[in-house]
Amino acid sequence: MTPWYLYLIRTADNALYTGITTDVDRRYRQHQSGKGAKALRGKGELTLAFAAPVGDRSLALRMEYRVKQLTKPQKERLVAKGEGFEALLASLQTPSLKND
Repeated sequence: MTPWYLYLIRTADNALYTGITTDVDRRYRQHQSGKGAKALRGKGELTLAFAAPVGDRSLALRMEYRVKQLTKPQKERLVAKGEGFEALLASLQTPSLKND
């Protein structure tokens, strides 16, 4: 099974875009050529700021959602040091304990 990756792309105006893929290089090239997400079209030079494997597609989708909820300073710490990535990933891998 091909692993899924979480990635963040920095735009020319310093915004961070979060996405998931099975092939980071291919997806980054798509974004650069304007064939990726509409949110990145016309945003100037793009830089791959962060990429890490997260597991299967389901986990990648949940991780993408959680990272999109982070504040800009939290995302910057993730990009700079990977801070919080392992804890966030572990929290999503651990089954929740609900009383049904």
